[in-house]
Amino acid sequence: MKTVKVNFYESADDKLIKFSVIASKHNGKWVFCKHKDRNTWEIPGGHREKGETPLEAAERELYEETGAKDFKISQVCVYSVSDEENKETFGMLYYAEISSLEHELHSEIECIRFFDEIPKEQTYPLIQPKLIEEIIRRKIT
Repeated sequence: MKTVKVNFYESADDKLIKFSVIASKHNGKWVFCKHKDRNTWEIPGGHREKGETPLEAAERELYEETGAKDFKISQVCVYSVSDEENKETFGMLYYAEISSLEHELHSEIECIRFFDEIPKEQTYPLIQPKLIEEIIRRKIT
């Protein structure tokens, strides 16, 4: 099995941050997305587009992938994922409380689902649980 290492930082050079990932809750339940091409669950998020700040990317991705219309979003920290060759890729981790959702999704996401507990069938099982654990460790939720 492929091994990865997840690290957390308070900051990093903006040019290094390629992703924004948004762990979120709606009515006290974790929000996870199911991509049209997969049978697993994932935290909303994705690549920054040219000219976007990490926050702008997070807000866009949260809307596109969950239909979140009204939400409060806060930056948690920078995270990185390193592969076996120690190539480190950086992202910004956010947490959002979603108060209202649209019914139509604007992305490659097939559906969203609300969970009391983190689902076992995750797209990135070596990464996503650590991101959620960091949010809980920091007492953000």
